[in-house]
Amino acid sequence: QVQLVESGGGLVQAGGSLRLSCAASGRTSSGRTFSTYAVGWFRQAPGKEREVLAVISSSGISTYYADSVKGRFTISRDNAKNTVYLQMNSLKPEDTAVYYCAARNGYYSTSHQAYNNWGQGTQVTVSS
Repeated sequence: QVQLVESGGGLVQAGGSLRLSCAASGRTSSGRTFSTYAVGWFRQAPGKEREVLAVISSSGISTYYADSVKGRFTISRDNAKNTVYLQMNSLKPEDTAVYYCAARNGYYSTSHQAYNNWGQGTQVTVSS
């Protein structure tokens, strides 16, 4: 199992920016490192289903963005630091949610059900 820890959440005014970090530690029983894992950022607001925001491949070459965040959020990774980032700009009140990162070994997926390693989540609150 890979352990994931999110950080960087908080309270921000509409139009502001935040950068979330997802730091990974540990190896799987097969000895794989974080650089072999695809990583996704998801969020869940009260009363709503968990939704995918952005996903990045293990190499960082391929990315995916949900329409709701395209052009505002940017996902990136630094495998040397075992960290994936989500830069969030032009934040809106509707972006308020708990944000999670998740990792899966192999090719990336936009389905949260495909991920078996999850962080504890970090709260993002955007005030109007």
